[in-house]
Amino acid sequence: MPWIQTVAPEEASGALKQQYEDDVRRAGAIANIVRVQSLNAESLRAGIELYNTMMFALSGLSRAEREMLATVVSQVNNCFY
Repeated sequence: MPWIQTVAPEEASGALKQQYEDDVRRAGAIANIVRVQSLNAESLRAGIELYNTMMFALSGLSRAEREMLATVVSQVNNCFY
């Protein structure tokens, strides 16, 4: 597995620092999926926005159905997330 350079929490500033703080407040830690996108705060913001839209926007699918689909896709792709 390749190692990806990331921005450490103590080195973060601006939007990235805010995202790190939000993650710690919400989940108690900074998720690795957030850390690996830390070199490009705009890309990170867009990824989080896409995730939130897919998981929380009005849809014909319930939240449970969305979570189930995400789990199946992750399993098929051998992806932890």
